[in-house]
Amino acid sequence: MRPYRRFPRPARPDSGRQLCNASGQAVALNGMSTHGTQWYAQCVTDGSLDALAQDWRSDVLRVSTYVQEGGYETDPAGFTARAQKFVDAAHARGMYAVIDWHMLTPGDPNANLDRAKTFFTAMAKKYKNHPGVLYEIANEPSGVSWSAIKSYAEQIIPVIRAQDPDAVVLVGTRAWSSFGVSEGSNESEVVNNPVNASNIMYTFHFYAASHREEYLNTLDRASDRLPVFVTEFGTQNYAGEGANDFTMSQRYLDLMKRKKISWTNWNYSDDHRSGAVFRTGTCNGGNWTGTGVLKEAGVWIRDRIRQ
Repeated sequence: MRPYRRFPRPARPDSGRQLCNASGQAVALNGMSTHGTQWYAQCVTDGSLDALAQDWRSDVLRVSTYVQEGGYETDPAGFTARAQKFVDAAHARGMYAVIDWHMLTPGDPNANLDRAKTFFTAMAKKYKNHPGVLYEIANEPSGVSWSAIKSYAEQIIPVIRAQDPDAVVLVGTRAWSSFGVSEGSNESEVVNNPVNASNIMYTFHFYAASHREEYLNTLDRASDRLPVFVTEFGTQNYAGEGANDFTMSQRYLDLMKRKKISWTNWNYSDDHRSGAVFRTGTCNGGNWTGTGVLKEAGVWIRDRIRQ
């Protein structure tokens, strides 16, 4: 197992755009995102995380806590404890953890503002002295203006900073974290009206079979102007289903490698969809290593993480 490294910090948007280590060198984290832990907690085990850290050689795990759909709102204390358990397990294996507030429906993050304040206060209190966390405060805002998302961020970030002043915070962007492209806009709305906070990055999500040149070009342009972390992507369509487009996916990965953009792939589970890396039923067994337990997308993404 590789030794645990000091958690990198992104340079401020006015002085740099990349995630950097303690020596100021640009780094890119590559890893996986859990599925919703209300459905697939059985896929996040000592064995599966050993495989992710050692066999896959991942250095980051995104821990996705859904707010609705049977998630956090049904048992705040229980889901907070579950998220902390998985973050701790990632840290124990030398991986960083993205604490993902997986708001999805409703698409306005302000609808869950009070819940988010409670959740991030608890998480930041626990990890305030730990260098291995990033806080992703809004998974995929949709149907809401950038100004409303910005307002939400400027209310949540101080909650985190009150406990963990040096934390890296990841801010979701409009239209399912597409910098507005999926709703007819682009990154200029963020460039021209950035969140009033330091040590933050903006998130971008893509699904290669659905999101083509316009999205790829947006990621390229946005990352020239803003610090960007791709906290979710897939090689399939936007629902994480259907055939894999590895050719388009590789174009994204080549861009992210060239520009040292960190990423986590969706998702580390055995869901029936093609975007889940494990074959259905794997999470009920004890074998996690190698390629025999993986779907086509799992084989491909494991190979890319190991490179």
